[in-house]
Amino acid sequence: MSSVVSYEVVKNIGVIKVDSPPVNALSQAVREGILTAVQNAQNDDTEALVLMCEGRTFIAGADITEFGKPPKEPSLPDVLTALENSSKLVVAAIHGTALGGGFETALCCHYRCAIASAKVGLPEVKLGLLPGAGGTQRVPRIAGAKAALDMITKGDPVAANKASDMGLIDEVLSGDDLQAAAVAYAQDLVESGAPLKRVRDITIDPASIEPGFFDGYRKALAKRARGQIAQDRIVSCVEAAVNKSMDDGLAVERELFTELVTSPQSRAMRHAFFAEREAAKIKDLPKGTPVREIKKVAIIGGGTMGGGIAMCFANAGIPVVMVEINDEALERGLGIIRKNYTITVQKGRLSEQDMGKRMELISGTTDYADLGDVDLAIEAVFENPDIKKEVFAKLDAACKPGAILASNTSYQDVNLIAEATKRPQDVVGMHFFSPANVMKLLEVVRADKTADDVLATVMQIGKKIGKVCALSRVCYGFIGNRMLQGYGRQAHMLLLDGATPEQVDSAAEEFGMAMGPLAVGDLAGLDIGYKARQARTDVEHDPKTHCIATALVEMGRMGQKSGAGYYKYDAATRARQNDPEVEALIRDKAKELGIEQREISKQEIVDRLFFPLINEGALILEEGIAQRPGDIDVVYLYGYGFPVAKGGPMFYADEVGLKNVVARINEFARTLGEDYWQPAPLLVKLASEGKTFADWAKENS
Repeated sequence: MSSVVSYEVVKNIGVIKVDSPPVNALSQAVREGILTAVQNAQNDDTEALVLMCEGRTFIAGADITEFGKPPKEPSLPDVLTALENSSKLVVAAIHGTALGGGFETALCCHYRCAIASAKVGLPEVKLGLLPGAGGTQRVPRIAGAKAALDMITKGDPVAANKASDMGLIDEVLSGDDLQAAAVAYAQDLVESGAPLKRVRDITIDPASIEPGFFDGYRKALAKRARGQIAQDRIVSCVEAAVNKSMDDGLAVERELFTELVTSPQSRAMRHAFFAEREAAKIKDLPKGTPVREIKKVAIIGGGTMGGGIAMCFANAGIPVVMVEINDEALERGLGIIRKNYTITVQKGRLSEQDMGKRMELISGTTDYADLGDVDLAIEAVFENPDIKKEVFAKLDAACKPGAILASNTSYQDVNLIAEATKRPQDVVGMHFFSPANVMKLLEVVRADKTADDVLATVMQIGKKIGKVCALSRVCYGFIGNRMLQGYGRQAHMLLLDGATPEQVDSAAEEFGMAMGPLAVGDLAGLDIGYKARQARTDVEHDPKTHCIATALVEMGRMGQKSGAGYYKYDAATRARQNDPEVEALIRDKAKELGIEQREISKQEIVDRLFFPLINEGALILEEGIAQRPGDIDVVYLYGYGFPVAKGGPMFYADEVGLKNVVARINEFARTLGEDYWQPAPLLVKLASEGKTFADWAKENS
C-alpha cells in the first residue's frame, strides 16, 4: 500500500482514503495506492467500497508537475478501469473540489455522493487541454451533450446541488462527518440491492441531438474562445460520445488530448498557470514575515475607480469608508456603487439580500478625522502628483500608527508620494485596473522604503479580495503602463505609415486581443491620453506618436462617449464603423510629416505592436522593476487582455525565438529609424547565447 493511501474496513464497507497534501493530486503514489487498494479489496469480506480523501479536498486533479515527463506506472486509465470494473460497488465521497482527473476518477465509481459545499468540474480547458481520462465521454452520457459542453468548454466548477440536478452526483449528504455519512450511504445501496452502475454502459441516441447542433456550438465558441483550439476539440470529443461506442470515444479523446498537450497553446496556458502562482511570491521577503491585520479600509475618492475598489473589499466582507470632498460627490459615488450592484442583481449574479449586506459595509464621510480606525487607506484621486501628496499628508495626520497608506496611481512616483508623510515605510502602491470590481490584476508597487510586512500584508489582502498580484518597483507607469507606451505608439505610427484603423485593430484581434489598441482608445476616451500628454511638460512629444489622436480630440471626437473617435459608433448598439473622414485626416497628417504611405502586411502590424512590449519587458527585467519574466506575463494576461493562449509577451518571445525578435527589431531600426527601435541589452545577450527568458528566470531565481 502507498504511504499516501490507506485502507480500512468500517462495518461491511472498505474505506480507501487518500492523504496527499495539499490537494490530493493524482501523483504516481496516489494512483498506485488507489489501484492496490481496489485490487486487494476484491478478495476481502467487504460488500462495498468508499473512495474519499483527508484534508481540505477530494482529489483536486492531475499532478501537473508530471506534464511533459515520461509517464510512470500505473497510468490513470489503469486506475479508472480498476474502479469501474470492481466486482464490489464503489462510492466516491466528495468534499472540497473534485476537479479534472479527480472528478474523472469519481465518474468511474459506480455512485457519487458529496457534501453540499463540494464542487465538481473539468477545468482542463483553462490549461489549453481537454479532460483526458474519460470526462468528455462520461459527462455527456449522464448530463446530456449540451450540459456537458457548457460545463467542459467553460471549465468552471459546479456546486454539489447543481451537479445533483445534472445527475453527476447521486446523493448530497447532510451532517459534518463525511466518512460516516458516506459509509451509511454505501450500506443503504448494498441493502437495497443497487446495481453496479457503470457510466460506460449508458448510450446516447444520436437522433436526440438536433441537426447542426455541434456546428452551431463550434461557431458560438469561435467568438468566445478567440482562437483557442481546445474548445473545438472538446466539441469533437462530445460528438464522439454521441456517435461512437465508449471505447471508440475514449480513443478520440486520447488522440485529441495528446495533440493538445504538445500544442503551443497548452504550453502557454500551463506557463500562465504557474506564473500566476509564482508572481504572488516576493523573492527577498524573509520567510515568516508577519502581516498586519486589515479590519477596515478607507478609499479616498468616490469616482469610478474608487467605487470599484470599495466594492472589492465589501465583496470580501471587509468594511469600507469612502472619503469625498463634499456631500454631493459622496452621494454620487455611493450611488454609482449601488447602481453597479443593482445591475449584478438584475443579471441574476447576486441576490437582493447579499447586495444589501455589501452596501451596509460601505459608508461615507467628507472628514479625514473619521479615518482614525482604518487599517488600510487607498488613495484613488486624479493622476496629479500635487493632489496625491496633499491627500497623503492628510492621511498621515489622520490615520493611526501602523495603518498602511496606499496609492492607486497608474504612473506617479510612489517614492515622492511617500515623502509627503512621516511614515514612508507604511506607503505602497496598489494599482487596480478599471473597472476595479471586475479586473483581476493588482500591481503592488514597492517604494524604496516600503516595509516588508507592508508588502506581505498587501499581497495577502490582494488575494483575499480575489486579485492576482504582481510586484513592481517604482518607475513611470510601473510594469504594465510603461510597456504599453510602445504598443500604443506603434498603433498610431502604423496609421501614418499606411494602415487603416480597422487593419491595425483586426490584426491585434486576430492575434487574440479582445480589442485592438485603437478601439480600446475609443472605449477609454481619447481625451484621457490627450490630458496626460498635456500634463507631462517634462518630456518632448513627438507628433508622429500622437498627432492623429490629438486632432480627433480637438475635433470633438473623444471616442465611444461622443459617438466618434477613430471610428463612428451607432448610438443604439455602439457598433463601430469605419469613417472616411478619419482616413482622410490620417492621409493629411502623414503628408504634413513627410511620411510616404504604403501597404502594410498583417505580420508587420503584429510585430510592430507586440515586439515593443517584449523589448521594454527586457529593460524592465534588467532594471529590476519586475522580479521575473512570468510576472510581466501575469500583468499583461490579467491587466491588458493579452491572449492567454500566447502565454504573455515574454513567453511569446521565447516561442518566437529571441534571435528572431532581435533580428526583426534591427530590421525595423533600419527601415523605420532607430528612435523607437533599439533592442534591449538583455534581449541581445540572451539571443546571442541561444537562451530564453525562461532560462534567465531559472538563473536568477
